[in-house]
Amino acid sequence: MGELERTVMDWLWAAGGPVSAAQVRDGLNAVDGDRDLALTTVHTVLGRLEQKGFLVHDDARPRRFAPRASREEHAAGLMREVLGQAADRQAVLARFVGGVDAEEAEMLRALLAGADRPGQDAGGR
Repeated sequence: MGELERTVMDWLWAAGGPVSAAQVRDGLNAVDGDRDLALTTVHTVLGRLEQKGFLVHDDARPRRFAPRASREEHAAGLMREVLGQAADRQAVLARFVGGVDAEEAEMLRALLAGADRPGQDAGGR
């Protein structure tokens, strides 16, 4: 994603529900007083994000857009994608784990312990 696409996605994730292009424009312009996005620019960005699979829209008029996945689901998907492309998955995981702080390491231990129980994934579901 480009910078504006990331900014739009961040705003949509924070919005908490479907929003129109005009609401996105007004919200982004209010957050950054130096920004004066045109509605056509926002429509273009929303269309690109939808083509890339990040957004869905409803059939209302005006159309309302919402993220296809939560911010956390998106980040987890990126992590799986990167890991899936690695020639040496163990090395990538070792580098990742070696870079976490003590609190994150404890969180990983707890999540992995939950994944050991039958019928549960690492999220404890």
